[in-house]
Amino acid sequence: MNTTTTPPPTGTSNTAPQGNKLRIAIVAALVIAGAGAAIWWTQHQSVTTEDAFVEGNIVAVTSQVGGVVTMIGGDTTDRVVAGSELVRLDDTDARLALSRAEAMLAKSVRQVRSQTASVGQAQATVRFRQVELRRAQADLANRLVLQESGAVSGEDARHAKDAVESAHASVQLATQQLAASQALVDRTAIESHPDVLAAAAQVRDAFVALNRTRVPAPVGGMVSKRNVQVGQRIAPGVTMMSVVPLDQVWVNANFKESQLRHIRPGQPVTLTADIYGDDVSYRGTVVGQDAGTGSAFSLMPAQNATGNWIKVVQRVPVRIALDAAEVARHPLQLGLSMQVTVDTAKRDGHRLTPAGRTPGHRYETDVFSQDLANADALVDRVIDANR
Repeated sequence: MNTTTTPPPTGTSNTAPQGNKLRIAIVAALVIAGAGAAIWWTQHQSVTTEDAFVEGNIVAVTSQVGGVVTMIGGDTTDRVVAGSELVRLDDTDARLALSRAEAMLAKSVRQVRSQTASVGQAQATVRFRQVELRRAQADLANRLVLQESGAVSGEDARHAKDAVESAHASVQLATQQLAASQALVDRTAIESHPDVLAAAAQVRDAFVALNRTRVPAPVGGMVSKRNVQVGQRIAPGVTMMSVVPLDQVWVNANFKESQLRHIRPGQPVTLTADIYGDDVSYRGTVVGQDAGTGSAFSLMPAQNATGNWIKVVQRVPVRIALDAAEVARHPLQLGLSMQVTVDTAKRDGHRLTPAGRTPGHRYETDVFSQDLANADALVDRVIDANR
C-alpha cells in the first residue's frame, strides 16, 4: 500500500494572520483618533463644572403690624398656595379701631348734611332780611313825606332812618353767614367733602390694619424655617417663616475664570443632579454671568495687596435657567449639587449682558391688592347708610 502526502501550498501560510493584525491595528488607530477628537471637541466646544447648585427665591413671611399670634396655618414641609392664611394675630384692638373710624365717618356724613341744610336756612334768612329792609325803607319814605306836613315829628323820622340802617346791616350779616355756609359745601358732594374724605381715609386705614392681622402666603410653594409660636408677640417686619416656590428654581454654576471666555447668554446646557444620577438629565439655557467672583461678594473680601500673595483661580457664578416641565417631572430643592455642561459651539453675542437690555425676570404678587378694594366697599356702605 502506497501513501501519498500532499505538500502545503507555498507562500500562503502566514497571509491570513498578518491581514488580521493589520486590520486590528487600523481599527485601534481609528478608535484612538476618534477618542482624541472627541476629547478635543469636548474641551474646545463645551465647558463642564461640578461646582454648581440649585438656587431659588426664598420669600420671607412677615407681618406688617404687631400683635400676639393666635393661629399658625402652615409648617415646615407644607405646600401652600398664594394667599392662604399662614399666621393670624389677635385682632381685638384692630376691630375696636375700625368701629371708631366707622362712627366718625357716619358723624362726618351727618355733619355735611347739616351744613348743606344750613345753606338753605341762610338763604331764607337773607330773603327775610331783605324784606325787612324794603319795609323799613318804605316806612322811612312815608315818614319823610309826613314830616314835611308836620304830621310826624323829626324824632320819628330819625327813628325810621335808624331802622333802615339796622335792616341794611342785618342784610349784610345774613349775606356773610350765607357765604360762610356755602364755603363749607360749595362745589362738593357728600362723598367728596373734605371732612368725609378724611374720615373715610381713617376707615380705610383701620380696615387695612384689621386685614393685616391675617398674614397670607405671598407666593405658592413649600413652607420652610418656621420660627414662630402660638402666643408669641411679634413686631412688624419679623420673619416668621419662609415660602420657597420650587417651580421657580435655577442653577448657579461656578465656572473657573479660564472657562468663561466662550460662555454666552442663550447657549444650551445639559445638567444632571446628584439626587437622580445620570438617569435624569435636564436641559437648560445660559441666562448670564454674575457681576463678580464669589470672593468679591463675600462678607470679608480678600485683600491681595500683601507681599505674600498666592494666585488662586477665581470662579464666577453663571446663571442657568431650567426647563419648567422637566423640573415639574423631577423636582429639585435648593442647594442640591448639579453637574453642568455648557455647549459653547455658538459663540456670537456679548459675553456679559449688554447695557439697555430689558430685564428678563420680574417677580410680583397680588395677594394684598384686594385689601383696599374691600375697604372702599365698606366706606360706601357707611356713607349710604347715613346719607
